[in-house]
Amino acid sequence: MGSLRRGVINLRRFLTSSNPTASPLPRYSLSSPFSSLHIDLSDEESKRRLFNRLIYRSKQRGFLELDLVLGKWVEDNVHSLDENRLRALVHVLDLENPDLWKWLSGQEKPPESVSSNPVFAAMHERVMKNLESHSSPETRATPGQPWVRGWDDIKKGRDGPIAGNQ
Repeated sequence: MGSLRRGVINLRRFLTSSNPTASPLPRYSLSSPFSSLHIDLSDEESKRRLFNRLIYRSKQRGFLELDLVLGKWVEDNVHSLDENRLRALVHVLDLENPDLWKWLSGQEKPPESVSSNPVFAAMHERVMKNLESHSSPETRATPGQPWVRGWDDIKKGRDGPIAGNQ
């Protein structure tokens, strides 16, 4: 019981400490408009940690389609990105899942700050190229409109849904 109490006290001291250099947690810099992650490419170990963190963030979003699309793209490209592109990648990873999916899949037009991001543009290009080569136009969203198809789309008639699973 005493060791648990000491651990809680030490954790409380750590969290309330005013010395930011003593923290083993990653430091965040707000100086970049692209995002908050401190990017350290000074040695191989810090690069490895950063790349692993970015790959994990891209594959574990909790949105299966984005996990697959972002995870594959980041895994294939993260090692070739320079510092500015890594910041752009972090900016993309900071976006909300539903918005990012709609923008990547062409359901909605992204805001200028997102569409001008070079990493977003490369991801969007790959998604659209894959859609063109692997799916027929009937199965995709009409540009500018959400994709709202579901298991009961075939049901027609008075009691059928207008769109999707209603």
